[in-house]
Amino acid sequence: MAVASLPMYDLPELRAATDAWWQGLARAFRREGIEDVPVQLDRRPTYRDVWQLPDLLFSQTCGYPLTHVLAGRVELLATPCYAADGCKGPSYCSLIVVGEDHPVTTIADLRGARVAINSCDSQSGYSVLRSAVAPHARKGRYFASVTESGSHIGSLGLVAAGAVDVAAIDCVTHALLAEYRPAVLQGTRILERTASAPGLPYVTGSGLDPDRLDRLRTAVQRAFADPQLLGVRDALLLTGAPVLPLSAYERITELERAAIAAGYPEIA
Repeated sequence: MAVASLPMYDLPELRAATDAWWQGLARAFRREGIEDVPVQLDRRPTYRDVWQLPDLLFSQTCGYPLTHVLAGRVELLATPCYAADGCKGPSYCSLIVVGEDHPVTTIADLRGARVAINSCDSQSGYSVLRSAVAPHARKGRYFASVTESGSHIGSLGLVAAGAVDVAAIDCVTHALLAEYRPAVLQGTRILERTASAPGLPYVTGSGLDPDRLDRLRTAVQRAFADPQLLGVRDALLLTGAPVLPLSAYERITELERAAIAAGYPEIA
């Protein structure tokens, strides 16, 4: 049985909209002759496992796994665009967030601060922050401590509680929280934006014949053009999904290589 998931922005407040979006995508897939389309999304807690299943039909991953652990294991379908502050077309950035009363004015003021990351394989919560900090690090160090929170919401909670000083938050996540769960952002403020990179891609399993890949991509475009799904797309902040070349995601590895070359291979 084929598997589909949309784990990256699946807030509980948006489950109904996410499910409706999947139903619209599923209809479009079936109309393009795709067989064995799942009725429901897979929401297993270890959502990363779905990306490497041999029967993966559709999912959304982060750009960092796409260029690292998933390289050659999934096919890039399209890159969704979002109506969020910090997005420009298919590119997005992270927002460097501190406590609302923290006196810092730039990231250069954060030497010796306590940082929260969501996970080490995250472009938005880890790798792009490493890139931002690298020019200011000395002998491979910048922060006093590093706490892994497990999620952007977890990182925001640590910042708001004063348990850490700073975190990098995906700008789409930040916009969705501002809309649907604003209390999570209370006690925090945006310090700076990071560099931009292509956003979180839609992917399918590897090894597909070109015709099936084309039909999947056509179906995604049909779902984005479906007027009956406009309200669902608006709820999820979705505006389009261009098909980028895989080479566009080299931006992510370029930022990583630059940080390593500056002597800052990991957040520390």
